[in-house]
This record gives sequence, C-alpha cells and structure tokens, in this order.
Amino acid sequence: MRPLWSGAGLFCVGFGALGAFLPLLPTVPFLLLAAFCFARGNPAWEARLLAHPRWGPPLLEWRERRAISRRAKVSALIAMGMGVVLTGLTAGFPWWLVTLGVVSVTGSWIWRRPE
Repeated sequence: MRPLWSGAGLFCVGFGALGAFLPLLPTVPFLLLAAFCFARGNPAWEARLLAHPRWGPPLLEWRERRAISRRAKVSALIAMGMGVVLTGLTAGFPWWLVTLGVVSVTGSWIWRRPE
C-alpha cells in the first residue's frame, strides 16, 4: 500500500503545483491531501512538504488548528466569485444559480474557519 499512497501524494502535489498558477484550481487543499497520503506512504516526503517555506506554514496551521489565514480566505472567496460570474456568462440561467448555491455554502464555511 505504501507505493499507492506515495503515488497518490505525488498526484496531489502535481495538482497543487498547477493550482499555484491556475486561478480557479486550489493549491492548499491538494497539498493537504498530499501530506495525508505521504504520511501513510512516505513520511520523509511528508516532512519535506511540511517544512517547505511557502506551503508548510498553511498546512501546519490547518493540521494543528483547522485555521485558514485571512489572505487565503479572501483569495478563495474572490476566486469562487469569479467562478460564479464566469458560469453566468458562459452557461447562463439556471446553472449560475447552482454555482452560486455551492459557492455560498462553501464560502461561508471557509469564512468561519479560525485565522
């Protein structure tokens, strides 16, 4: 099972890296999942991920306190808002309502996390 967990972790790191450059793809959730997988497949890679100067602190904050920084919250909500607008412009009614509903629920959950 260790190779499967390690492979899944690498897959998640790849998507996390893409999310660093693509505005609507999240980065930290994929890296959280990668840390989870690496903890079961390759603890040394988990330690490297948690020690990373850019991505380690938000991962540790989530792991220790389930906290999201204010900057990350605002960025996530702006990106989700852009997704609603994009859906409205491309798919139109009623699909933007579905997107608005999902974003409202997830956005309120994100905003209520500790900082």
